[in-house]
Amino acid sequence: MSFFIVSGLSGSGKTIALQALEDIGFYCIDNLPAVLLPHFAGLLAEMRSHAIMNVAIGLDVRNRAFLADLPKSLKELRTRGVHYRIVFLEAEDSILIKRFKETRRKHPMLDHQTPLVEAIDAEKKSLEPLSIDASLRIDTTHTTPHELRMQVRNFAHGEETAGLTLLFESFGYKHGTPLDADFVFDVRCLPNPYWQTDLRQYSGLDEPVVHFLEQYDEVKAMFDEICGFLEKWLPRFEREDRTYLTVAIGCTGGQHRSVYLVRRLAEYFSERNIKTQVRHRELK
Repeated sequence: MSFFIVSGLSGSGKTIALQALEDIGFYCIDNLPAVLLPHFAGLLAEMRSHAIMNVAIGLDVRNRAFLADLPKSLKELRTRGVHYRIVFLEAEDSILIKRFKETRRKHPMLDHQTPLVEAIDAEKKSLEPLSIDASLRIDTTHTTPHELRMQVRNFAHGEETAGLTLLFESFGYKHGTPLDADFVFDVRCLPNPYWQTDLRQYSGLDEPVVHFLEQYDEVKAMFDEICGFLEKWLPRFEREDRTYLTVAIGCTGGQHRSVYLVRRLAEYFSERNIKTQVRHRELK
């Protein structure tokens, strides 16, 4: 049985994530009191003949009256043999504030004495145990609802097969570092195609940029060393029961060097029978 706990900051897209799981056949419950998690898992075990095999529970700060009991509830799930996964969504504070202003919704930790920024900080502290224990963290700062749905669905489908999935993500530092990355590699030290005016219109997926970058030994060296690092440490993450790792590659604008290397890395590991996914954050 796939048993997901979907959590995260208010305004980060938890409702969209739950809807994405529901669309692919998950039985979803939003804001179930955390203390009832073991009881619900027991009920599912009794109903096994009814074929409810994929479940997603939404837990967030609205559950704060029961969050103190969450570690105990999660421990009991493990005792019952329930293999749960936590999906945690987050975004930059400025984006969360903008979303609340646009929707005019009230933050669940907001009151007449607490400004919105402080409410968001308090929420982060309350949900920190879930964030730390997450199997997948998604930064929705630059993510469209469609992209979020795809990420959640890809993760859910990846759980159906054994082994670890690598998500390679290109990004531009001038737009901020992804919050959800497990590893971040800075490739701004490599030759930059942007300064060749005839290459600016292209991306790292296009042959003129590929040809430019592959002229340089330092580009090959960077690629080889990232591959070597991941090949050395991936087996250890698998032994720790990790099923999903996000590897972010960043250059200045997220158009050329990082895009090229993400494509190369995904091809390299895919050829070695490792499940890979690709996201180019700045390419539209």
